[in-house]
Order: sequence, then C-alpha cells, then structure tokens
Amino acid sequence: MKNSYTTYLNNKNMLTYIDLHFGRFINRLAGSNDPDIFLAAALVSNAAGNGDVCLDLESFARKVISEEGEERKPVACPPLDLWLEKLGRAQIVGRPGDYRPLVLDGKNRLYLYRYWNYEKRLSDSIKLRAADNIEGMDIKLLINVLERLFPDNPDEEVNLQKIAAVTSVFKRFCVISGGPGTGKTTTIAKILALLTEVEPGKKLKIYLCAPTGKAAARLSESIRSTKVNIDCSENVKNLVPENAYTIHRMLKTIPGSSRFYHNADNQLPADVVVVDEASMVDLALLAKLIEAVPGKARLILVGDKDQLASVEAGSVLGDICNRGDLPGYPAKSYQALIGGIDLVVDCKLSGKPVLSDSIVVLQKNYRFSESSGIGSLSRAVNNGEADTFFDILREKTDERIVWEEIKTRNELNCSLEKKIVEGYRGYLDIDDPVAALDSFGRFKILCAINKGPFGVDAVNGLSESVLAKKRLINPSGRWYRGRPVLIKGNNYDLGLFNGDMGIITGGRDEENLHAFFPGDSGTARKLAPGILPDHDTAYAMTVHKSQGSEFEDVVLILPEKDYPVLTRELIYTGLTRTTGKIALLGTESVLRNAILRKTERASGLRDALWEDEYL
Repeated sequence: MKNSYTTYLNNKNMLTYIDLHFGRFINRLAGSNDPDIFLAAALVSNAAGNGDVCLDLESFARKVISEEGEERKPVACPPLDLWLEKLGRAQIVGRPGDYRPLVLDGKNRLYLYRYWNYEKRLSDSIKLRAADNIEGMDIKLLINVLERLFPDNPDEEVNLQKIAAVTSVFKRFCVISGGPGTGKTTTIAKILALLTEVEPGKKLKIYLCAPTGKAAARLSESIRSTKVNIDCSENVKNLVPENAYTIHRMLKTIPGSSRFYHNADNQLPADVVVVDEASMVDLALLAKLIEAVPGKARLILVGDKDQLASVEAGSVLGDICNRGDLPGYPAKSYQALIGGIDLVVDCKLSGKPVLSDSIVVLQKNYRFSESSGIGSLSRAVNNGEADTFFDILREKTDERIVWEEIKTRNELNCSLEKKIVEGYRGYLDIDDPVAALDSFGRFKILCAINKGPFGVDAVNGLSESVLAKKRLINPSGRWYRGRPVLIKGNNYDLGLFNGDMGIITGGRDEENLHAFFPGDSGTARKLAPGILPDHDTAYAMTVHKSQGSEFEDVVLILPEKDYPVLTRELIYTGLTRTTGKIALLGTESVLRNAILRKTERASGLRDALWEDEYL
C-alpha cells in the first residue's frame, strides 16, 4: 500500500504506527506487496490494541476504511472469499495448532498467534476443570455446615448463596457473579469458612487475589470485616485468610519479562484460589493465572459479568458467562449429592458436564430493593431498554436520582459548580487525615472520557478553579492542602497501587504537607508527597478507573456527542458505583445511544467454551 495512504490512515487515527509497521512486516515475511494482506495484518494488530482478541473478517469484508479524496482512491477491504483465498495461500497464516504469525480459524476469525494461543490454553483449562467434580465429601457434615452458614430465607424461592457454596464444594472451577450489593464478598467469606470446616483434616492453602491493588485492598478489608460475623468457631475464622494480593504479586513477576515465577511448570502451592473483580482480568493474564493454579485446586472467579470489560484484550468473564445467557443457578442438580436438600427446582439432568453447572449468578440485591429507582435503572440499562430507562427518570419517584439535560460546556460548568462545593467542602474543612479521607470518599465525579470539555482533565481543572474561588484550596503549587491524588501504577515498595486514592493534607500548615492514603482498620498511611509514583489530580475520574469503588454520592457526566466508548456496560458501571445518590448529566440522545450499544469484543472464547457438549 502506498505511503500516502498509510499516512492518511494514521493521521485519521484509523491505524496506529504499530499497526502500519506490523502490516508491512507481515507483507515482507509473506514475500509479497499485497494490500489485502497488509490490511489484514494491520487491522488484526489494531483490533488487539482496541481490546478485541481477533479480527472478524466477515464484519470487515468490503468495509470502506477511508472514503475517496481529491487525489486519493477509497481504501476498502476485499470481499470475504477473495480475502480468505489470499490469506489461505500466504505462508505466514496458519490454521489452529500451526505456529505461524497469524492464525485463521474455521469461523473466519484472524488472530495474532499469541492471542489464539492464550484463548486455546484458557478454554482447554476451563473445560477440564469444569468437567472434574470433587468427590469423597462427608455429606452429613456438609449438610450441617450449610444449614448453619447459609440458612434459608422463607421469602426467597431459591437460596442462591447456598447454591454458590455447594458449587464451590463440588467443582474445581466456579464463577460467582452478581451486581453490587448482591453479597458476593459475604458469600465468599462464608464459602471459605465452609471449605475449612468440611475438610477438617486438611489445612487448606487459600489465596485471595484481584487484578488491581485497590481491588485487592478492598477484598482484604471486606473479608476482614465480614468474617467476624460468620456463625463458626474462632478457630475456623482464624483459618479464613484476609490478606489479598494483586494477581501479578501473587504469581510473582519476573523483571523485564511478561512471564511469572509461578506458571504451568511451577504452580502455586494452593488448594483454593479466589479471584475478585474478575471482569477486569484480561485474556492473557487469566490464561497465565489458570495454568499456575494446580489442576486439583479450586479456582473461584468472582465478579460482575455486566460491568466494563478489561482494558486489555478480551471480555473474558462475559464470554465465560455466555454473555449473560445463563440460568439463574446451575442446571445440574446437587440434590442427590447432598442427601435431599432441595437446592434447585425444575432442573435438568443432561448426563453431561456443562459449564453452566459451574456458574452462579446472585440476584437478590441487599443495597437496592426491587422497587428502588437505581436498581430499576440498572436493570433497564443491562437489558438495553432505553425507553424504560427514560420512563423511570421522568417519573421522578426516587429523589436519590437527578437527571439534567446538559448540552454545552457552559451548562455543565454551571451545574457542576454547586455540586463540587457541596461534595468536597466537607473533607477540606477537616484537619484529621482519617476523617478527611472518609469524607472525601463519599462523593465522586465520574466522566466517560478523559479529554474534551466533558472529560476528566477539564472537570479536574474546573474543580480546582471553583474550590479556589471559594477559598477552600490554594492551588498555587503542585502540592497543596486538599489536593486529591489518584495513583496510576503499582509501587510495591510503597504499598501503593493503580487506582489508589489519597489526599494531600497536614492540618493548616502548608509547609508540613503529606500524602495520606487509607490504611488497615480505619487508619491512614502517611507518605512524603515527593516520593509518590505517577499520579493524577482526582476530583474527577473515569468510570473505568472507578471500578471496584463505591461512593455515597456520584455525579456521572456524559460527553456532548456520541463516542464508541459509550456503551451500556459503561453506564451500568457508573450507575452502580453509588450506594446512595446519583446525578446524571448529559443529553438524552447520547445516553440513549449508549444504552442501546453493547460492548462486542471479537473473540472465539465463548464458542470454545459453549459449543458441542458444553451447549
């Protein structure tokens, strides 16, 4: 392809420099100068950069990449049959199982080899574990412990937390999904106590982990506070671990490498591994994690299948959960296994191991009732029901929900000024760091994008300006009293991780400022500002960065125009960050489009897991 065309594609942000270089590299390896081979390679590289595991050739065939210009012909992908013919003849393209730079499968999906390999390894591991039931349990003991830890509620038709517990006992691979407020952490804490009790002769080696430092810290705190109230002995409580790690720290990174110390050849010495916030885990990381977990150990993934997918390639939890097309509880009946406890009703017995036997979706929300506005809005978003969503907004029956039609930057600024002062005045008036952190964590402004007048950068600038005008802060230097900071990377030496939020404070003495971050058991960690790793000012943050966090009061800002990043998963994630109130700022057209747009990442994982006997 001519340089003038590739330069144009790059200038229009259609392909990156890496995509273009990869396309040329593949063409050279193929010994050709075929523009269709170039496009296939460049597009599969671009797809991986945008979160897709592969390139769906059918959806790109005949697609116009750039329109005709004054001195430029249009650039379009070839017809599918021609494209497949050319790729089939190219030596650099292999079939599944071949070791080639590109892999073309039987459903016209083109992969970079490493992503095909990750997907194959992960799907094979999941299917093996899902088909391997754990036997030899003391059923009488199990029944007694289940009844004590997971008592039935007469108001609930099915005790899904008990279903999740039984699944974790008998399956080596288990997924527990559910939205915020459905009791996932409480269920996990009780499950760990259950496993400890039903295998009394074995001191289980249990690992707790999460994809980010912030998520790991939240998991630790949640388990610590929850297990105190579990109906079991102090000895059992002491055996339930409460220290969680990032996945990278648990597997032990090898400096200068993408590999880990713990891998398929050197597995973790684990009996149980729990992965929280699993929706944030990408394909490559989960493939490496599952291979590092012994085949006879229990692997429990916990997360919200409806949340935003990982930043890196894949929508793994969504694919594992068949994009939500699941029964509310496992199809397999455990009734016979546990002596007649009626756990499931109207269940099917297929005679085959099915992946749905390993997946439980918690449905009862302990935070938002069935009639609550935020719960109803969340369900409407998940179902893509934009009309229902706006009907709920217009009814105005829940005072915790505010909707403002905001079209211009001036309207946004006017709306935000009062919210910024009311939301942040509290912590800025507090000298005690612990109390200030607690107050700061109650309110947050969330944006869908980083740049532009409705993005994080602009809103952070506005927040500083508004608070300075009210003389609540004095941002005359980089470090000023009250500046909120959001850590952007992991620093194990300092114990600070990507997503951690803190504040700069130190009483009223501007000369004696320190950075304070939440510590264990209601304490605050004190650090010199100058040693902080890469970070941003954080009056506002993106919805992506907010995953795993909760705030009493949330303002969710949508941009003035539509962007591909605006999806129902993003809206759902933003909505469900609140434990109390939410204000939605934006235009109806942009919000409606977002609710109707579902994240679709090209991948073969769902087919690999759910085809054949797994359907």
